[in-house]
Parts: sequence; structure tokens; C-alpha cells
Amino acid sequence: MITTTPKIGRYYIGIMSGTSLDAIDLVIAQRTSQGFQQVAGIAYPLPDKLRHQLLTICIDKHVDLLTLGEVDHLFALICTKGINQLLRSANFSAQQISAIGSHGQTIFHSPLGQYPFTQQIGDANLIAAKTGISCVADFRRMDMAYGGQGAPLVPAFHQALFAKANEKRVILNIGGIANVSLLTSTNKVLGYDTGPGNMLMDAWINKIQGKFFDQDGQFAKQGNLQITLLEKLLAEPYFAQLPPKSTGREKFNINWLEQQLVDSNFTAADIQRTLLEFTAITISEQINHFSTHCDVFVCGGGALNAFLMTRLQRLMPEHTVRDTSILNIDPMYVEAIAFAWLAEQRILENPIPLKAVTGAHQDAILGAVYLP
Repeated sequence: MITTTPKIGRYYIGIMSGTSLDAIDLVIAQRTSQGFQQVAGIAYPLPDKLRHQLLTICIDKHVDLLTLGEVDHLFALICTKGINQLLRSANFSAQQISAIGSHGQTIFHSPLGQYPFTQQIGDANLIAAKTGISCVADFRRMDMAYGGQGAPLVPAFHQALFAKANEKRVILNIGGIANVSLLTSTNKVLGYDTGPGNMLMDAWINKIQGKFFDQDGQFAKQGNLQITLLEKLLAEPYFAQLPPKSTGREKFNINWLEQQLVDSNFTAADIQRTLLEFTAITISEQINHFSTHCDVFVCGGGALNAFLMTRLQRLMPEHTVRDTSILNIDPMYVEAIAFAWLAEQRILENPIPLKAVTGAHQDAILGAVYLP
């Protein structure tokens, strides 16, 4: 396998819109001798109407072709507006950027059906045409073509950036879905989705209070843990599956949660508290299986939830739980930087070492390049 060496000093843009659907994260990252360094980053808000459309599509799983096409177009336009704002705020020109890596917005992920597929929207043709920068997108489907689940993708980046010789480390991303990258002193990349991260907590507080998230877990703190509900949530078969495995909003959503709440009379705060514990337990159990003692570095929106971070540390007392700022990486932009890295690797035509993560038959060059 031939790997092309990256050129020091090149700049890339990474765009990440995850299952939380709160905003589009955009970064400019620079290739350095140590890996990738964030130069600038912004969170570009999703318009309320578009966010509502996306939630409806993801949860209800029904959409007409006209709406799907228009949302695909609109999401790309929002990405280009975010890119242009990022460039202006960082005083960069389009000519300084080697490529954009765009994750797109996942609206359905079905890796285990008779005909496995994954669907992301955000037309990369439009992004390239309206920014004048080559755009790399569609990162998941080549992995799936080789029999993989197409997710998670970020463990390969975590291995490249964070792995340390002779030391076990865990990179824990808590977005809408939580995923772990299990790093060892070897070159083998391991990682998978543990289950819900912020998704159910966000969905519940949005339903009850109209808020997008529970700041620092304050609402959860007002409630009491309900063991019977927790046990019911933990009985979901996904948690008994062995990796490789991946999941998303098509499985864990407000409809799924409300099915678990049928005939219950818990207070809204009790449900919020139990959902937080549910997330903490499903994460901590997997990390404890990997190692009895190691450093856990947290990124994603969950890293900003003080109560969730406290519960994770309590459930993993022998581990050190900190966010990735200790590694000089803003926890809110780790995944966006990962897609900047993936864009670089595609431009260089380097295969991404993910077969141990996704279950693919072989590693593959991931992403399609759209030229302006």
C-alpha cells in the first residue's frame, strides 16, 4: 500500500453537521509536522425551518422527492454561506484552501439491511461551484461498497492525531450519537457507536421546554433517577450487539423514547435525569470493557455538559476524564477537523484504515472530489 506524504502548511476546511442538528461546525485546519492544527472555527446556525424539515425527514422517515431535492440544495447553500463567513472572519481567501471536506447531513443510515445504504444531503457540486474550492464529499459509501458499515469514520483521524506509543487512550465523541475510538500503541484502529449521546436528552428538553439542549445538565439535576425506566432503556438490543456497529437518529429518536414511556407517570425532570444516566452508562460500560485505567478525552457537545462529565468520571473512577482542550484541540471542532483531514487524505489518494472499525473487507480511498 502506497501512502502519499502530506505537504506541511496546506490549509483545508472541514464541515460537520451531526445528529444533534444544532448547527454546522466549520474549521480551517493546517497540516503541520505534528498533524492537524485548527486555525479558525465557527458554528453556523441552521435556519429553524430547515432544522424542522430535517428532523421531520429523519424521524418520520417519509419525504417526497421534491422536498428531498430542495432540502439537499438548501443545505448546500447554508454550507457555502458558512464557508464564506469562516473565510471572512479568519481573513482567508478561497485560493489559500486546498480542499473542503463536507460530511453532509445524514438523513438515513441503514448498514444492516438487505441492501445496505447511507444517505447524506448537501450537494457538493453547489459547494464547489459557489466557493471556488474543490469539495470532497460522500465519504461513507465506498466503505459500504466493500461490506463495511460506513461509520464511524473519525477513529482513523483520532488514531492519526492522538495515538501515543505504549499508551491506551480513548477519544470519546458525544454528539447526538456517542462513539468511541479505542487507541493503543499499535496501528490498528478500533471504534464504534456506543448509542445515544445528546440526542435523546436534547429531544426531550426540546419537547418539554422548547430548548435545544439542557445547559450543563441543569434540568437533569432537578430530577431523580428512575431505575425501572433506565432498565427498560438499557434493554434495547443494540447494546448487546458486538462491534463493528453504528447507529443514528433512524433508531434513537423522540418516537423511540415515547414508546418507552407508554403508561409511565415519571416527571419530566426525572426522565431527563434518567436519559443522562442512560447515556453515561452506555458509554462507560464500553470504555471499562476496553481498559480498566486509561485517559479518556471527550469532544462534541457532551463535553460541555458538566453534569454528564461528572457522571462519566463517577462511573469510570479509575480513568481520567477530560475534554480534548487538554490536547490543544477545541472539543467542539474535533469532528470538523476530522473531515478536513479526510479531504486531505482523499486528495492524496490515501486509503483510510477503517476495516477493523466498520467491518469492511478492505481499507479504501474514501470520498468523491467535486471540482469548481
